[in-house]
Amino acid sequence: MNIFVTGGAGYIGSATADALVKAGHNVTVYDSLITGHRESVPAEAAFVQGDLADSHSLALALTSQKFDAVMHFAAFIEAGESMKDPGKFFRNNLVNSLSLMDMAVRAGVKRFVFSSTAAVYQSSEEPLSEESPLGPTNTYGYTKLAVEQSLDWYRQIHGLHFAALRYFNACGARPGHGEAHQPESHLIPRVIQVALGQAEAAYIFGTDYPTPDGTCIRDYVHILDLVSAHLLALEALGEHDKLVYNVGSGNGYSVREVIEATQQVSGADIKVVESPRRPGDSARLVASSEKIRRELGWKPQHDNLHDILGSAWAWHKNNPKGYA
Repeated sequence: MNIFVTGGAGYIGSATADALVKAGHNVTVYDSLITGHRESVPAEAAFVQGDLADSHSLALALTSQKFDAVMHFAAFIEAGESMKDPGKFFRNNLVNSLSLMDMAVRAGVKRFVFSSTAAVYQSSEEPLSEESPLGPTNTYGYTKLAVEQSLDWYRQIHGLHFAALRYFNACGARPGHGEAHQPESHLIPRVIQVALGQAEAAYIFGTDYPTPDGTCIRDYVHILDLVSAHLLALEALGEHDKLVYNVGSGNGYSVREVIEATQQVSGADIKVVESPRRPGDSARLVASSEKIRRELGWKPQHDNLHDILGSAWAWHKNNPKGYA
């Protein structure tokens, strides 16, 4: 297939673009490089530097050739920031996604794979299924849910087949490539920065949640497992017009457990600073992936926390400045 990948210079998008190329697909990466890294784009993929807000650039890129599918990863992802500057997230995550849908329909694209989030759900003591109550606790999660709902209308009205994959905390490293955000706000790379002496302390925001150790619990999915789910969903859209799947290891780890495991993997002492809760954080969000396992045969191959942390630690230790 000929595939248009937005955000293909980012952490998840670039890993997916690489897997697509290796699977024999033709790939065009469209990325503004505001947060992405040109070095992470596979050499075999065509690259267009452009912003989704630039309708002229987007139209030229999407109509330059016939694309079979769009895989959409371009978004701002910091939940905490979304509660401070919601307009930034509405414009980039929702408005720009709507522009992309419109252009995809005009260009005759038939498949659309969307990188969503389990932040569309309410917090739950039980593993989240696709039928669990929706109720984002932050603006970021709301924008992702709004895109999903918009895609369903485009499916009904324009026949655009779509898949939405809901997951938390993509993590770990693949050969030669790891997670590098500026500034970094994700737990695992931030804790690794402390272990490398690049940051003073790891912060725990909230120690009074109704969890065993009082800190938030999340599901962690290795980047390679997440990529395989996206490729399976892309193929399945040949037979289905709508797919919504949770993608998770099914294992929940608290913030404190991740910090302690990073200390064990790195051998470093990690200073911890406990702070009050942040707006928008939920106590426990762990996704059940039973549906995608049953229907598409997906199964995580890297769901051990220490193995995930080991791959991330090795990459950051060898690339202390990221892609700089």
